[in-house]
Amino acid sequence: MEMVNIKINGIPVSAPKGSTILEAARIAGTEIPTLCFLKDINEIGACRICVVEVKGAKSLVASCVYPINEGMEVFTNTPKVIESRKQTLQLILSNHDRKCLSCVRSGNCELQALCKYYGVDDEGYYDGVRDRYEIDYSAAHMIRDNNKCILCRRCSAVCEKVQGIGVIGANERGFRTNISSPFEMGLGETSCVSCGQCIAVCPTGAITEKDNTAEVFKALADDTKTVIVQTAPAVRAALAEEFGNPIGTNAEGKMAAALRRLGFDKVFDTDFGADLTIMEEAHEFVERVKNGGKLPMITSCSPGWVKYCEHYFPDMTENLSSCKSPMQMFGATVKTYYAEKMGLDPKDIVVVAVMPCTAKKFEIGRDDMSAAGVADVDFAITTRELARMINRAGIQFNSLPEEKFDDPLGISTGAGVIFGATGGVMEAALRTAVETLTGEELPALDFVDVRGTQGIKEATYNVAGMDIKVAVASGLSNARELLKKVKNGEADYHFIEIMGCPGGCVNGGGQPQQPGYVRNTTDIKALRAKVLYDIDASMPVRKSHENEAIKQLYSEYFGEPGSEKAHHVLHTTYVKRGLYD
Repeated sequence: MEMVNIKINGIPVSAPKGSTILEAARIAGTEIPTLCFLKDINEIGACRICVVEVKGAKSLVASCVYPINEGMEVFTNTPKVIESRKQTLQLILSNHDRKCLSCVRSGNCELQALCKYYGVDDEGYYDGVRDRYEIDYSAAHMIRDNNKCILCRRCSAVCEKVQGIGVIGANERGFRTNISSPFEMGLGETSCVSCGQCIAVCPTGAITEKDNTAEVFKALADDTKTVIVQTAPAVRAALAEEFGNPIGTNAEGKMAAALRRLGFDKVFDTDFGADLTIMEEAHEFVERVKNGGKLPMITSCSPGWVKYCEHYFPDMTENLSSCKSPMQMFGATVKTYYAEKMGLDPKDIVVVAVMPCTAKKFEIGRDDMSAAGVADVDFAITTRELARMINRAGIQFNSLPEEKFDDPLGISTGAGVIFGATGGVMEAALRTAVETLTGEELPALDFVDVRGTQGIKEATYNVAGMDIKVAVASGLSNARELLKKVKNGEADYHFIEIMGCPGGCVNGGGQPQQPGYVRNTTDIKALRAKVLYDIDASMPVRKSHENEAIKQLYSEYFGEPGSEKAHHVLHTTYVKRGLYD
C-alpha cells in the first residue's frame, strides 16, 4: 500500500494514499470534530465544523473530504480554526430551537457537546429571522421537529443510501432549505417503513421516537392491571451503554433486576417468543419444501422489512412466512395461554415490549394482531425509553445485582437469543429444520456461513440428500438487491432471512445513540452481536425444539406446530400496499 507522509500539528504521520485529512488525523491520535460526516454514507463537507488549516491554502478546508498529499502540513486547532468552528456553531444556533432542558437528547446531543467544548452559549449572536415548522406527528413511531434540525443530511443519506427508501430529503433552497418528505407530506403518509435508522444517526433532537414511557408508568400504577414486560434479545446487548458501560456489555441480569424495581408484575423474555417462532417457522418451511409451497420462504420477524415488502415488493408478500414476530407471538401467548392458566382476563393484562426497534411501535397497531380480541402487545418501547424509565425511577443500574427472568415464559435457548443478530434467525431455524427433516441430531450447531455483519450472505447445506440454498440480508438496500436477483431469476433460494436494519436488531433504530465519531471508528454491530453469540455458546440448551417450556406450551395448549389453534394465535396476514398507503 502506497503511503503519504504529512505533518499534523507538527507531528509526522504516514497515512495510506487517498486518505482524507480527517482519517490521517485519527492515525496521528487527533480527533477532528464533525457534525454531518458519516463514513461511506454522508461525506459531503456541509457542516464546516471539521475545517482545518493547511499550510499554503488560501482558506480553511473541510477535513472530511480533503485528500492528503505528500509533504502537507495541517493544523487542527489554531485560533483561526477554533474561531471558525465557534462562529459556525453560533450560526447554527441562530436558527435552532434552543430548548435544551426539555429536549430528549439533552446530555447526548452532538451539537450541545460541541457548543460546550467551544464555549458557545445560547445567547443570540445572530438573532434575526428564524424558520418555524410544525412538528410532524403523523408516523406511528417517531416525531420530526425541523425546528431542531441542523441540515446535516445524515437522516436523508441513511434513508436513501443504506435503506434504499429516500422518503426524506432536502426541499427548497437557501435559507428556506428544510428536510421533509415529497410534496411536504407527513412522514406517516409516505412509504416510510418505521425502521428508525434516521433517528439513530440524527445528531440532535430533530428526529426522535414517540415516547410511551408515561403510559407505561400509568399502567404500572394501576392496581387493576397485571403488567407484564418482555425484552428482545438485542436489548441486553446495548442497554448498558446508556449507563456509561462499553459497547458490547451484556446487561441481561441487571436489566431483569431493573425491570422488577420498576414494578412489573412479571419479567419475561422475548427469547421465549423467538423459540416459539422457530417452532412455527421451521414447521412452515418444512411443509413448503415437502409439499411444493411458495419458495423462497422469507422470514417475517422484522416489521420494518415486512412493511418494506408490502410497499416495494407487494407481489412477494406470499413468500413471507405467515408467522407473527417473536414479540407478537409472545404477547398473543400471554393473553391466551397464560391468561387461561393464571385465571386472568386478557383485558386486564398489559403487555409491554422493550425493543431495539422503532418499527415495533407500528407493528402493534397492525391488523390481525389481536388473538384474544385485544391487542397482543399494548406498548412497545425502545431500549432508550427503558433507560429513561430507569433513570427517572432513580434506579442505580450499575449497582444492581444480576437476576433472572421469571418462569415459564422467561425460559429460552441459545437459538432464541441470536435472533438479535443478522443471520441469527436463519441459524436458529436451521438448527430445528435440519433435525426435523433428517430425524437426526446435528453434530455441530454453529452455522457460521450465515454469521457476520456483511449485508448479504449465502450458503448451501445438504439436508436429507437435498441441497437447501439459503440467503441472509440486512439493511433494506441489500434486501432490494437480493430480491431483484430472485425476481429476475438470477438467484434461487429455498429460505431467506431479511432484517430491516444493517447488522440486524442489535443495530435497530431504538438502540442507544452513539455519536458520529464512534459510529465512524467502531464496529458497533459486531460488538453487540458478539454479546448474543457468547450467550448462545454458554447456554445448556441451544435448539428451540428442546426448550422444555415450549414443549409444555404445545402439550397443554397448541397441540403441535402448525395446528389450527397455533395458526389462529401465532400467525398473521399481510397487505399489498402502494407507495403512499
